Amino acid sequence: MGQAEVQTRRYTPAEYFALEAQSEMRHEYFEGEVFAMAGASKPHNLIKGNLIAGLRAGIRQRGCRLFDENVRLEVKENNYYTYPDVLVSCDPADYHDPYLVRQPVLIAEILSPSTAEYDRTTKFEHYQKLPSLRHYLLISQSAWIVEWFRRDEAGQWIYTLLTGLDGVLKILDLGLVLPLRELYDDTDVAPLRVLPVS
Repeated sequence: MGQAEVQTRRYTPAEYFALEAQSEMRHEYFEGEVFAMAGASKPHNLIKGNLIAGLRAGIRQRGCRLFDENVRLEVKENNYYTYPDVLVSCDPADYHDPYLVRQPVLIAEILSPSTAEYDRTTKFEHYQKLPSLRHYLLISQSAWIVEWFRRDEAGQWIYTLLTGLDGVLKILDLGLVLPLRELYDDTDVAPLRVLPVS
């Protein structure tokens, strides 16, 4: 006798939105499946706050808005919805829906051991299909490491790795100049140690 096949509960987008409206926990939605999101660590929360503080002034001057992990992103209509740690939108159309952003210019994910590979691969693959997206940040919470992906005018993604005491994240089109020492301020996260070559 064979094993019974496990059936995954499938949700329509309307059912998912109804679930989110009454749930205290946030959920991602992908192709009908719903995934609960785990709570964040203290370093995660502090890094997110420092990034938001660094971004706020520059984006306000540019007529953009900043949102944190409690605002849902529509990655693909009726197919994929997620909650990035930080996102910025400069599209006035995004100001009308109280719960949803569709045209982000920047997305930042603070990496955790359980989500790092997903954020680097599958999630980024889907995010790249958002025509408005210009900047994708992957921020470590185990060392001073920021991976910055920037889309150029030709649509190619350029990778910049920032580390250490002298690292500075400069996203000039959003008015951001943020030294890593400020991004990791008040956290117990240490700079990346470079071992001497023997």
